[in-house]
Amino acid sequence: MKILLAAVNAKYIHSNLAIYSLKAYTEAKSMDWILHKPKRGEIELAEYTINQQKDDILMDIYRRRPDIACFSCYIWNLDYVEELVEELGKIRPDMPIWLGGPEVSYDSVDVLRRLHQVKGVMKGEGEETFAQLFRIWKDQEGDKGLERTEGITFRKEDGRIVENPWRQAMDLSKIPFVYRHLEEFEHKIVYYESSRGCPFSCSYCLSSVDKRLRFRDAGLVERELQFFIDQGVPQVKFVDRTFNCRHDHAIRIWKYIAKHDRGITNFHFEIAADLLNEEELEILEHMRPGLVQLEIGIQSTNPETIRAIRRTMNFENVKCVVDRIQKNGNIHQHLDLIAGLPYEDIHRFARSFDEVYALKPEQLQLGFLKVLKGSYMEEQKESYGLLHKSRPPYEVLCTRWLSYEDVIRLKGIEEMVEVYYNSRQFTHTLDALEEAYDSAFELYDKLKEFYDEKGLGGVQHKRSARYAILLEFIVKNYPDREDYYRELLTYDYYLRENAKTRPEFAGEYKVSKEILRHFYGAEERNRQYLPSYGSYDRNQMRKMTHMEYFSITGKYILFDYKERNPLNQEARTCMIELEFLRSNEEIR
Repeated sequence: MKILLAAVNAKYIHSNLAIYSLKAYTEAKSMDWILHKPKRGEIELAEYTINQQKDDILMDIYRRRPDIACFSCYIWNLDYVEELVEELGKIRPDMPIWLGGPEVSYDSVDVLRRLHQVKGVMKGEGEETFAQLFRIWKDQEGDKGLERTEGITFRKEDGRIVENPWRQAMDLSKIPFVYRHLEEFEHKIVYYESSRGCPFSCSYCLSSVDKRLRFRDAGLVERELQFFIDQGVPQVKFVDRTFNCRHDHAIRIWKYIAKHDRGITNFHFEIAADLLNEEELEILEHMRPGLVQLEIGIQSTNPETIRAIRRTMNFENVKCVVDRIQKNGNIHQHLDLIAGLPYEDIHRFARSFDEVYALKPEQLQLGFLKVLKGSYMEEQKESYGLLHKSRPPYEVLCTRWLSYEDVIRLKGIEEMVEVYYNSRQFTHTLDALEEAYDSAFELYDKLKEFYDEKGLGGVQHKRSARYAILLEFIVKNYPDREDYYRELLTYDYYLRENAKTRPEFAGEYKVSKEILRHFYGAEERNRQYLPSYGSYDRNQMRKMTHMEYFSITGKYILFDYKERNPLNQEARTCMIELEFLRSNEEIR
């Protein structure tokens, strides 16, 4: 017997923790079964992406010849999986197909009515359910075995649909560690889970449906994190819904990774900022720059909206915490906003945007409400005048407060924020440009209008082209400041990229060959500006750095790409006095 656990991820760099956990748990538990222990190859994993041709996936599954196929379903892949299921049912009508995951758990009966090719749905967490199904399939118990299995909805041989009770929450510490063979995850993000469930009741989130909050044993977590540290894994992304909802859990893990850090691994956590206490803040403040990054869901700063969506958040407290962390300069912060929430029209959303933008996070995510099946938000959609797309991701179209015209406008602003703010490639130019507008929201709104006028939206522009477009926007609105902004754009460009081909927008290069020759000659002897380049000669140093003259400062600035900021990857910069260049006898 061969069972295929298949995942269709959003990107190649993603991995699906769920299917690895199902396989590992079943194999570990079956050690006690003796007769039911899976043989080598009986449970097979397959990961694909939504960017692949469906025919290629269909052919791959067919060639694997599984006896049973199971698919992991999420909001981003449900349409894709359903199409695959329909075609698989035609070419393999003999093969039972099972689905699992959050996108099918809360309307499992409707899923079976809609997809006649599907035999059953695993509801909620699936490790224990899948292990039990494995035994039933091995023993060929059929519907009789399925009838006594909790956590599933299935179709009987006579076509009737049976909805069994949900399964009780399991002990999270019993799930085996799935990353012993890291070669399977090369070039992919490593996801890790130290808790399940969420203590909050946000109306748009399915985590609010399941209040069964539990934690993996902290000692076990420490040993597994040590494995990642020892192996030099670049990033470990915790999938815990609110990592710091229990202080002792968060403190112990943060202290551990701080103490055992080897300067390589980055850990990503989704947290509630206003829950952080003084001890946690002090631990974070003393961490190596780049050791952790924090994702903080603010969603809205409107108190009426926060109450309506059943969130518990004090924005003033969040603001103080985010600002404190930001000033320390060692932690990447990612803040989230959601457009389309109740009691927030475009003007109130603009205020939320400006208040969160003023915190200057490394990333600002402008997302749109997803009306998930089974959520409290779905129950309230009529009272909110909430219309959403019928197919995944069920994104908002309009509400009583927000028209579809407003949504279109915000979509354009979202693109501008992603291109110009979240890329972190225009930081100094944007800081200066914001001063010319009443608000940050207005700046990105005007940028969006400019893109619309020029027909530039939705196009994959080269990086240098984005600079040129921004300069064109500036020249149109502030023609007398062209030279000033051109230099800021040039500074931003070289701050991130050691480009040897000068972009057209930067204009004429103002550093003479003579100055370059004598500067790097002096550095080869004295290492005044490049002390860490001891083993490099003048030619090597020149290739690894860039010098630029800026009229706005009257200084030469050196960009050092060997010494980058670990938080934002910006080059180290230093100003070179003209007197230093003239002090060399060779240049007099």
